[in-house]
Amino acid sequence: MKVRVITAVVALLIFVPLLIIGHLPLLILTVIMGVVAVSEILRMKHIIFVTTEAFISFVGVIAIILPNNFWHDVPFIKSAHVVFYILAFLMLLNTILVRNHFNFDDAGAMTLAMLYIGTGFHYFFQAASVGLATVLFGMLMVWLTDSGAYMVGRAIGKHKLAPKISPNKTWEGSVGGSAVAIVIIPALFSIFNWLPSYSFIELLGFAVILSIAGQLGDLIESGFKRHYRVKDSGNILPGHGGILDRFDSMLIVMPLMAILGMLG
Repeated sequence: MKVRVITAVVALLIFVPLLIIGHLPLLILTVIMGVVAVSEILRMKHIIFVTTEAFISFVGVIAIILPNNFWHDVPFIKSAHVVFYILAFLMLLNTILVRNHFNFDDAGAMTLAMLYIGTGFHYFFQAASVGLATVLFGMLMVWLTDSGAYMVGRAIGKHKLAPKISPNKTWEGSVGGSAVAIVIIPALFSIFNWLPSYSFIELLGFAVILSIAGQLGDLIESGFKRHYRVKDSGNILPGHGGILDRFDSMLIVMPLMAILGMLG
């Protein structure tokens, strides 16, 4: 517990100021987190970091994370979609060049990893660019849902939510965690007028969707960790695991905020 608390304090001392500053410092941190997250997938699949497929994966996640306007002046590219297509093609081509140790299933897993991680962190940075209140709405929804689910689950949890994927999660914890976040966050943001463009009812609707989505993001990561038979995605955060362990819900929530129109 002591290590966990120390790691959380140090991480927040680094993360919060960069979140407030935004712009290039936050983008650099976001890109680093994306690269580390991809390296965690590579490690789960026992792919060493100096292979062609690892290089393609790192370039791909960086390309997707970068802001859309980064590509506007790049000849023949214009968008990250073009870069992603080229890299996906190279990933498939690599299955021919090194077919003895890298196959179609591997290519599919790493291409999806680039898209899943890159898109999540891309919209995380975009949310921060829209405003501190916007990104905090998504982050607080995730954190409060997670904390509420843990406390309610420990107190009254009896019915397993997904025993084959995450045996400690319960339906009581899941519903309780969402209820806590859905009641507190919209009320807090409405009282302090932190998102004046939205009514309380709109914030309430966003909260319901994002709270459920965050829990699904957690289960998705639990699912592929169980598939690869690992307890944590990594160990870069002592006591907390890896980047994917900490940002699994946000990788789903942030793109969904864009779909809901919260990011402009």
